[in-house]
Amino acid sequence: MARKKTITREQILAAAYEVVATEGFSRFTARNIASKMKCSTQPIYLEFKNMDDLKTELFEQIYSYLSNEVFPVEHTGHKIIDLAYNYIHFANSEKRLYRSLYLDEYGGGEAMQEFSYNYFTDAVKQDAAYANLSKEQIESLHNGTWIVATGIAALMSSGIIHPTDVQIEKLIQDSIDAILVQEEPIKVDY
Repeated sequence: MARKKTITREQILAAAYEVVATEGFSRFTARNIASKMKCSTQPIYLEFKNMDDLKTELFEQIYSYLSNEVFPVEHTGHKIIDLAYNYIHFANSEKRLYRSLYLDEYGGGEAMQEFSYNYFTDAVKQDAAYANLSKEQIESLHNGTWIVATGIAALMSSGIIHPTDVQIEKLIQDSIDAILVQEEPIKVDY
């Protein structure tokens, strides 16, 4: 008689998410995930080819969460400001997950940068205020606001600065204005 499968793919993903959100990607191991579920590592390898497979699916879940629940929340009606604002608030409300995804060396790194860049450019293209920008200007706008938003997010989540929402909005707006009048685009090599 075959044993009934008790640990589901969703439970494994939930445990993997919890490990990353509370301990970071350096602790993203089969043993740590299994420990969260109080079981052996066997169910993980029955559901996923390997840890990279699990990590890929976890990232898909995280991208979906950020795309549908975090980044699109409207505050000002200004796409770039709202996106930067949501990114900053995500960094503060989910500090460990934010660091794991965007700042840790074991984290999302390039994949998160690419996801965020694609999300940003799609959002900007939907905003009538930026309809006439070139690809270079959109890239420059992304790089500049990304650097400013990441600086604010990192300093706030570390408790170093405590700007109000109005101050955050002004910092982002000032950055956008400064970037759009520059002759030389802001280029960043990731």
